[in-house]
Amino acid sequence: MATALSEEELDNEDYYSLLNVRREASSEELKAAYRRLCMLYHPDKHRDPELKSQAERLFNLVHQAYEVLSDPQTRAIYDIYGQRGLEMEGWEVVERRRTPAEIREEYERLQREREERRLQQRTNPKGTISVGVDATDLFDRYDEEYEDVSGSGFPQIEINKMHISQSIEAPLTATDTAILSGSLSTQNGNGGGSINFALRRVTSAKGWGELEFGAGDLQGPLFGLKLFRNLTPRCFVTTNCALQFSSRGIRPGLTTVLARNLDKNTVGYLQWRWGIQSAMNTSIVRDTKTSHFTVALQLGIPHSFALISYQHKFQDDDQTRVKGSLKAGFFGTVVEYGAERKISRHSVLGAVVSIGVPQGVSLKVKLNRASQTYFFPIHLTDQLLPSAVFYATVGPLVVYFAMHRLIIKPYLRAQKEKELEKQRESAASDILQKQQEAEAAVRLMQESVRRIIEAEESKMGLIIVNAWYGKFVNDKSKKNEKVKVIDVTVPLQCLVKDSKLILTEASKAGLPGFYDPCVGEEKNLKVLYQFRGVLHQVMVLDSEALRIPKQSHRIDTDG
Repeated sequence: MATALSEEELDNEDYYSLLNVRREASSEELKAAYRRLCMLYHPDKHRDPELKSQAERLFNLVHQAYEVLSDPQTRAIYDIYGQRGLEMEGWEVVERRRTPAEIREEYERLQREREERRLQQRTNPKGTISVGVDATDLFDRYDEEYEDVSGSGFPQIEINKMHISQSIEAPLTATDTAILSGSLSTQNGNGGGSINFALRRVTSAKGWGELEFGAGDLQGPLFGLKLFRNLTPRCFVTTNCALQFSSRGIRPGLTTVLARNLDKNTVGYLQWRWGIQSAMNTSIVRDTKTSHFTVALQLGIPHSFALISYQHKFQDDDQTRVKGSLKAGFFGTVVEYGAERKISRHSVLGAVVSIGVPQGVSLKVKLNRASQTYFFPIHLTDQLLPSAVFYATVGPLVVYFAMHRLIIKPYLRAQKEKELEKQRESAASDILQKQQEAEAAVRLMQESVRRIIEAEESKMGLIIVNAWYGKFVNDKSKKNEKVKVIDVTVPLQCLVKDSKLILTEASKAGLPGFYDPCVGEEKNLKVLYQFRGVLHQVMVLDSEALRIPKQSHRIDTDG
């Protein structure tokens, strides 16, 4: 009697990896892979009771995989939902009579509904904390006649301003959202705060509107209206009207922005602002995978300026960016340069040096942690001093590299180890089961492998000499780490057909006779094989496709 497969066993399987076929495999490719594995695992080929039992279980698993993937409807459901999607009941079941395209559309609709339900429970908090530091005493010291004043021997560094703001969003319906925000500010001993409430409604797929009400102790009530509208697929407009009530009367304001996509990566903006600080502004922003470029020109009262900025994005794991800008206008000229880098999964640290006339030299440090921003502008001097520029540039670099080496890197390494340990603990029983299944599959393959090797040797074809799968340690800096590999010589030889071995672009852990020896860690497959009597060797990443034999794999023995 066939051995039944548990729900957990089915959920843990990748049917494509099990059959060693591409996700885009045709029905002919699926049928060929299925027949090959059926011949290998057919229970009637084994007399030993233990092997027969293992063969029945693997045979049923292969049969289940083929049944799912050979039917276009069930295959579409499996591609989207996984195995659990095939077992859904009630309204969540997608009709099997629908085409794969219709099934995908239905799934996307269900996803949108689930997303809307999640929005009902999400407040999306955002906050900013800004602390201004006056460190001018480090470089702009008093004259010598003041040196006798008590305490003048040490530079006076003080916090001269602070700003805290916070906002939360509360979705009321699928189209309505309430937004509550507040802020507190203080500078040189004087401060104040404000609170704002806004109600936003999405009127259609092309636009939304927002009503805003606010009040504060420094200014009177505020009433505002914001509108957004897509005019064409490449053009949109936003309008913001506001009425600010104060002791001086009502101060109206109007801001309108017209934007157009000039090409795939470039957007042009035209802005007109009337009321408080009236101005006209035009800008072009180009954002690509490797760079961000902005050029802007503003004519207004009291500020008119021209701006050009450039940011280069490095394609590394830390998402490093370097940037520079030049801004010149009636207020003076400011040159800024800096960099930012990802220091953890949710944190980005950046620093910018600002050099201007008549502003002087400042260092601006910013930390983004999820939806929270911490900003520290440090004013160093009112003059253009080379020493201030030097320390503002070199100081943050020295501090960052010291912190990265002594604090950040060890912390991230410890966090990664904790996550890996959790994965190992949660997958411990599954790993043991997979290991037993792989060993059983290897035993079932022995007779087929013997015949394959005899056939390949007779024509000097493809012979797998040795093959290992898992974690290899080649870097000397990781010499203390343990190598974790398993021997997969037999499973790979079993996949050889007509002197060729083809592995698809997927994790090798799902292949027959394989299992994951190091959950959560980077893995490779290393193969030493013989073809036409010549040794070849290749190493590929876990999810990298492999096709052998190849001339480039040949081992040069001339030396």
